[in-house]
Amino acid sequence: MQNSTHIPNRKRNRLKGYDYSNPGIYFITICTDNRVNSFGTIVQSEMIPNNSGKIVMDKWIWLSEQYSYVVLDQYITMPNHFHGILAIVDGDRNGRDRSLQKVKSISSLIGAFKTTSSKEIHLNSDKAFKWQKSFYDRIIRNEAELSNIQRYIFYNPLSWQNDIENSNRYSKHVREKYYDDIIQNK
Repeated sequence: MQNSTHIPNRKRNRLKGYDYSNPGIYFITICTDNRVNSFGTIVQSEMIPNNSGKIVMDKWIWLSEQYSYVVLDQYITMPNHFHGILAIVDGDRNGRDRSLQKVKSISSLIGAFKTTSSKEIHLNSDKAFKWQKSFYDRIIRNEAELSNIQRYIFYNPLSWQNDIENSNRYSKHVREKYYDDIIQNK
């Protein structure tokens, strides 16, 4: 009898052949499972984080405290997702030789972030909380992209009513194109 188990081909989330532990700047978006509003609300175009939202921000900062080769830039917690810019730097902020240190990949760093934030959210506010599997990332290639993404993150609460992550009405393909257009300032 033949095994009829079919494993669907999943779209590759990361750039093929790229070492995500290399120095670089990365734009990260992580959504809650089923895009449930778990982190707070938008009031008059301002994000008001609840306890879970504050935990997410604290754990993002924890990444740079835990890993000396991680430098954080602009970030924001939204009701059902998180945006952040994370850099892996040559050497570390403490002046130690990075060659002596095992550098985690972006996937491992985001895994640590999701695990620690989930555990604390479960202990303090929402036992049912879950992150969506995986995450969106973009390798930031130049200063113009960095500037566009910083601006997008900063103004994200102002556009919440029209935010592509505000509901399930958009497909993953439409969301990916949307983020690509932002990065290229279209």
